[in-house]
Amino acid sequence: MAGLTLDSGALIAFERVDRRVILHLKEAELRGLELTIPTAVIVEVWRGGARSARIASLLSVAVVEPLSEDIARRAGEALATVNGTSVVDAVVMSSAAQRNDRVLTADLDDLKRRRHHFPGVRLVRL
Repeated sequence: MAGLTLDSGALIAFERVDRRVILHLKEAELRGLELTIPTAVIVEVWRGGARSARIASLLSVAVVEPLSEDIARRAGEALATVNGTSVVDAVVMSSAAQRNDRVLTADLDDLKRRRHHFPGVRLVRL
């Protein structure tokens, strides 16, 4: 069963107690969906201390996915096809593509530009 992969915008929204992300996460829990957070996302949002305490609670219930060589290669190939894309966004899409996950994102327009490279990934706007 496909799960839900969280991008940086989703983690930032969670940190800020954004009602929309909370609703999406509750729905995922009710549906028994596995949450995945690629390690590259953590690099982008983690600042330590009290600011990251809320994110740490989310990391404890999610699968934190290391950057494997396969994910890195597929992300690199996506970077070659779409100008102006971020490495972290490409990693998120590559990670989600392995499972045909949905990606919870506040950055829908940027991720849409990569969908042709990862056709099995569905995007969910925050």
